Amino acid sequence: MKRTWVFVVLVAILVSSALAEKIKIEKLDDLPRHTYMVKEKVVDFLKDDAAIKTLAAAVKKDILSDLETYDITDKTTLQGMYANLGTIAIIEGDWNRYLELVNKRIELEDKEAAKHTTAMIGRAIASAQAKGMENYDANLDKEVRAMLANMPYEVVEANVKSQKGSAEMVSEALVIGSIEANMQPVLDNTGGEITQDNANGLLGPFFTLRYYIPKKDIFVAALTEYIDAHNVVKPDIWEARNFSLEKGNKKYRPATLCVWDSGVDWNIFEPKGQMWANPLEKYDNKDDDKNGFVDDVHGIAWDLHSNKETSLLYPIGKENMIADENQMRLWMKGLGDMQSAVESEEATALKKHMATLAQDQVQPFFEAIGLYGNYCHGTHVAGIAAAGNPYARIMAARLTFDFHFIPELPTVEQATKDAEALVETIEYFKKYGVRAVNMSWGGNLRSIEDALETHNAGGSVEERKELARKIYTIGDTAFKNAIMNAPDILFITSAGNSNSDVKFEEFYPSSYDLPNIISIGAVDQAGEETSFTSFGKVDVYANGFEVLSYVPGGTEMKLNGTSMSSPQVLNLAGKLLAVKPDLTTKQLRDLIINGADKQMAGDREVKLMNPKKSLELLEKM
Repeated sequence: MKRTWVFVVLVAILVSSALAEKIKIEKLDDLPRHTYMVKEKVVDFLKDDAAIKTLAAAVKKDILSDLETYDITDKTTLQGMYANLGTIAIIEGDWNRYLELVNKRIELEDKEAAKHTTAMIGRAIASAQAKGMENYDANLDKEVRAMLANMPYEVVEANVKSQKGSAEMVSEALVIGSIEANMQPVLDNTGGEITQDNANGLLGPFFTLRYYIPKKDIFVAALTEYIDAHNVVKPDIWEARNFSLEKGNKKYRPATLCVWDSGVDWNIFEPKGQMWANPLEKYDNKDDDKNGFVDDVHGIAWDLHSNKETSLLYPIGKENMIADENQMRLWMKGLGDMQSAVESEEATALKKHMATLAQDQVQPFFEAIGLYGNYCHGTHVAGIAAAGNPYARIMAARLTFDFHFIPELPTVEQATKDAEALVETIEYFKKYGVRAVNMSWGGNLRSIEDALETHNAGGSVEERKELARKIYTIGDTAFKNAIMNAPDILFITSAGNSNSDVKFEEFYPSSYDLPNIISIGAVDQAGEETSFTSFGKVDVYANGFEVLSYVPGGTEMKLNGTSMSSPQVLNLAGKLLAVKPDLTTKQLRDLIINGADKQMAGDREVKLMNPKKSLELLEKM
């Protein structure tokens, strides 16, 4: 007995010691970088099974080593690693291993809808493959339908509609064209050396091209029938929670709110009296009030390189694009409708257009949609912020976002200039009495490192990592300090749409833990977390699904994203400030958070914005 006891203790000590030796990963940047060589052109590589298997084996070895070496507690990172190993299992023809890895992903999932729909198509294909190739199509159809039959439609509706839209859009030309546009410049610039993220990007299409696209009609038919059979609209909880302020009430006061975004079509809001106006400035190409900005009648603007501009809207007409503004708007609406399984005229026209796209047309097509997305983004946000509040005074602060597949080369010089523009913008807010700002945008460290890799800049992998950190820190530090130095302003920011932990990814500004910032996640019309919303340091959730608002010119369109949930909170802040203008930033923030309703998503607490409850709390003050 004594020997057995000693043996058990010894084993426990050895196991504990082995676990203790794992290196704790606190943030995404702590993980090692692995590199691989790909000598072929992208289009050739995607058809070369031998080359794909060689790369897959190398990536697999590194992922397994990292899982063995590091203590990774971030669920999203682990899910991504298991997903990549799953792709490699498919490449190796090991469908049972693939299903084991899918189950690992599901076990880590907090979002209820994702627990049902994660790798739904992959699971169906794996099950059909296990039964052999005889009657494969019939078995595949049966597997998909059986899986759907066991799903609660009210939970998975958005996910299955998005899956249907993706299945209808995807084609070999679209996949190869997109990968080629994104990856070929990287291979050309680096001589074929790529990091693991890009290697996974090259391996991922194997499943789509070999197994998904050839049978997509089966999936579309099954998904369509499932959606049609359960075509029940989810209840909308937001109308009952919201409130509007009546115009002309002498008890209320105007509040200056800023939409810091891609620009605002002020012609929509100025006739309604909802645009902030600088009384000392006029449109004459002069700096009338000597404040450093020309023609800042309704706000300020910066171009892509942080030079001062006068136009509050991106000059979309100057771009040599493949379609005019109206066509790009219709494409964007069609894309949104397809993702939501809405059978609109725009969706039908887009399906036909995308079916005709050649590989070399994919990049300009999606860049056109990206350009229009940037162009309309700020106006859409402003419409949400101003809804139901005649006392809102919207100031526009235009940033300019890039829409190209290949990002510009990040530099210390440009980062310094961008940081100076951020600080000057916030000083402008302070000077003109802005009480709350919406920021439906952000960035992270990894995106800088990826852009450096694209241009083969920064030296070795470790040197590039160090340079990326330096560039990131310049903007991050300046931004954070500028917000801290504006305590009378509540900064409201979207959490992000990457379905990840914003603190682990060092996503700014939503990861900032400051007393005058509030981070907003997205739920749908029924108050359930969207599949895309990021989490972690998220204070409140609001509706970010199919939100109707204006685009430039005054047309209304529905858009999705935490970009749409964040201005819902600016809207509430503006109304509370109209009712009680002397609220402190802390009081305003507390009213929004304390008025929210609490619910759980796995082990995370989700607080749903409740405007009426926040107003009730205000009235009790």
